[in-house]
Order: sequence, then C-alpha cells, then structure tokens
Amino acid sequence: MGFIKQLFSKKEKEDSSNSTPSGDGLTAAVRHLEIKSKKLSNHLFTGEYHTAFKGVGMIFKEVKEYAAGDDIRFIDWNVSARMGTAYSKVFEEERELSVYILVDASASNLFGTGNQSKQELITEITALLAFSAANNNDKVGLLLCTDTVEKYIPPKKGREHILYMIKTLLSYKPKALKTDLSKALQYLNNNSRHKSIVFVLSDFVDRDYEQVLRVTAKKHDLIGIKVYDKAETSLPKVGIVQVTDAETGETVWLDSESIPTRAAWKEQHIRTIIETEQYFKKAGADLLQIATGEDYVKVLQQFFIKRK
Repeated sequence: MGFIKQLFSKKEKEDSSNSTPSGDGLTAAVRHLEIKSKKLSNHLFTGEYHTAFKGVGMIFKEVKEYAAGDDIRFIDWNVSARMGTAYSKVFEEERELSVYILVDASASNLFGTGNQSKQELITEITALLAFSAANNNDKVGLLLCTDTVEKYIPPKKGREHILYMIKTLLSYKPKALKTDLSKALQYLNNNSRHKSIVFVLSDFVDRDYEQVLRVTAKKHDLIGIKVYDKAETSLPKVGIVQVTDAETGETVWLDSESIPTRAAWKEQHIRTIIETEQYFKKAGADLLQIATGEDYVKVLQQFFIKRK
C-alpha cells in the first residue's frame, strides 16, 4: 500500500473517534449540508451541470407548422395531410439520467490536518453533486465501499432521497478499514443496466483496479475525484512522531526532520498521483484532484464549463 497513509496526534485520535454525529446533531448536520449544497447548486451550477452531461437520446416533443430552414426529414406527413399544410416533428434531449456516486469509506479518508478531513470533503462534494443532479431531474444513487461494498442506495429522484443519502454518509460507520475499489466498480457494473454518470470519490490509495476502471469507463461517463490532504504532499517538521497506517493499524516512529524520511513521504504521494492519473488516462476517463480546505466549488465549476 505504500509508505505511510495516516498521521495522528493524540488530539486527532480523540476527535476522529467522536466525529460521527447522532440525534439532533445529525439532523442539524444534514440540514446544514442541504442548505449549503442547494444554495451552491442553484446559483453556480444551474447551467454548467446540465450542459456538461449529455442526455441518453432524443425524444418526440410535439409537431409544429413547417418553417423555412426546418429539416425536411422531420416532416410529419400524416399530420400534414390531415391539416392541409406541412408540419414537422420537434424533438428534445431525453434529459433523465442516472448518477451514481461511489464513495471510498476506508479508514485512510479519516485523515485531515486542517479544519477538514478527506471524509468531510468527500461528503460535501457528494451533497453538492447530488443536489445538482436532482435540480436537473436526474436520478441519484450512492455506493459506499471499503474493501467490500458496504452500502448501496439505488438511484431515485426527490429531496427526501437526497437527504437520506446525506444522512447515511454522515452517520454510517464502516465495518472494514481497507480499500478495494475494483470490487466496488465491479458491483456497480453488475447493477447498472444503462449508461450513467459515475463519480468516484476517493484518495485512490489502492492498486489493481485498472482493468475494472477501464470496463466502467467504457460503459459509463466516469469521473474520478481524488481527495488529498496537503500534509500528505510534504511531511510537517514536528520532530519525532508516531505514525499509524489507518487501514492496517501498523505503527512506526518517524523523525520528521530527517531528509530521507521526508523524501520517502513525498515520493509516496507523487507515486500515487502518477499511478492514478495513468489509470484514468488509459481508461479514457476524467480525473479531478482536490485538497482538503481547497475551494472545491471552483474546481468543479471549471470542470463542468470545460466539458461544455
């Protein structure tokens, strides 16, 4: 799995063990995310999301009186004969799509050295994507995974469904710690009949998922969103620290002032980035990279505009 995946101080351990909201706190957290996400999706993504993702085809809407410049192939001869003048068919994009949001719920995503963990960033992005899809009358589904498929919520429409997804994200406690994206992608491929939009939110600290990723990208419109913490790019100089691999529980002591140690830490992050980029490029899929504390709204908006 690489060099090191998670750094905990005693305070961070205490915070992570009590980070799952419940009762009134959960209701308030869900409501806060709803207000924030709906505001962003209404004001920033009204046009961008719609034009970024194509519909699944064209459907008949109505007939109208033929006008100069209309495509003669769309003349409705039956209606024209009945009305005594030429009428042509009007078609529109079949907009209804299914959107799947695959969330990596493994332990490495609990990491965060600032005011936000990778898990919290994933949750906010998921809420924003879900409400953006709902605003465009698309169905939205959620898949939570570790080294197995932990929870699957099939795509549906409606506010209550989105709120149920968010509540699940905020309250769910994974049964496993490790990561196996190939199992989640295979499960999604087996349970989705039609071409859909698939977002995969993860730190992608995993291997051997390249082949399944290619299959998914051929079947669906696939977008990966790699989340990371800035401390993963450069080990903070804090002296001798105890470091724990969040998924295996392996603990070691590191000298964060050591040049070889700092180089190895950075090398691991770069290696993961390069490998992930290569996997998505070979699959012909898009990949975004967003750090905790970063303006993820701006990154997503630029991506949607680019896809136009």
